[in-house]
Amino acid sequence: MNKLTKLTTRLSLSVGIVILILLPLFIKNPYTLYILIWVGISIALASSLRVINLSGLLSLGHGGIMLIGAYISTLLVMRLGISSWISLVLAGFASGGFACLIGFPFVRLKGIYFSMVTLFMTEMIILISEQWKSLTGGSAGIINIPHPDPIIIPRLININFTSKVDLYYLMLVLTLATLLIIYLIEHSRIGLTWRTIRQDDSLAESIGINTTAFKVLGFSLGCFLAGIFGAFYSQFFNVIHPQDFGFFFSIYILVYMIVGGRRHFVGPVLGVLILVLIPELIGGLGGYRPFIFVAILMIVLYTLPDGLVSLPSRIMPKGFRNWCSKRFNRA
Repeated sequence: MNKLTKLTTRLSLSVGIVILILLPLFIKNPYTLYILIWVGISIALASSLRVINLSGLLSLGHGGIMLIGAYISTLLVMRLGISSWISLVLAGFASGGFACLIGFPFVRLKGIYFSMVTLFMTEMIILISEQWKSLTGGSAGIINIPHPDPIIIPRLININFTSKVDLYYLMLVLTLATLLIIYLIEHSRIGLTWRTIRQDDSLAESIGINTTAFKVLGFSLGCFLAGIFGAFYSQFFNVIHPQDFGFFFSIYILVYMIVGGRRHFVGPVLGVLILVLIPELIGGLGGYRPFIFVAILMIVLYTLPDGLVSLPSRIMPKGFRNWCSKRFNRA
């Protein structure tokens, strides 16, 4: 990538961030802000699921892991009176730690077998949540969860997080921080090792890579991020219902990643924008969303195996595509 391409990328990214910062100044409808917050949460979750997939693992347990983060954060705040900011971080560590315990005995499983284990794990977490009524509230869950603690600096800042605008900016900070962490790790030696393992884990082991440790690391990191957003989810919606994090919740996150393109950093972002934001902007499609998801997923899998992120290169004339490849990949 030459200097012009880097400059263009950084300029586009800066403009995009500025637009996201200024959006609440032009949006007065609280429901629209609610949708934007949910889009940000979905982007972070789909991107964190992609972290797990970088080493070749396909998890269907993001819903259950997120539920752990939501309950840990809520119980720390409501039962022990711990700061919501501390509980947010502890929820991430609890989810990541649980994933580490689950990961070591099961990451050696390949393909659908690991996916089945994570699916059963999610169902187990939901079942425990529904049966342990004294702690989790059972099927009814927990309601009246407080918003994040205010941030007050005398004469400078007074943010109480009671409005959608405040929560939007908190979501924006968390999501951008998550994407930055993922980008830096993916483009580090760890990310290169994950991709090597995904290509051929037997070959990776033959050159001295501890594939089990790196797979557990990826699984734990993805679950750590999911736990943090589980905590934010509970503080945003002020309620936890175990069934909201079940099988279909995890499937939706997986579909966002696959439709956008799981081999590309921007894939989950594109998948969420297409499958969450556009149907909401069109309106009246809520009841048909599962059918829309299935239709788009089947079309993408059949025509674009690398996801929607590969669409421009598919429709671009071959000569122009070759010219771009030579132009922008030149050392």
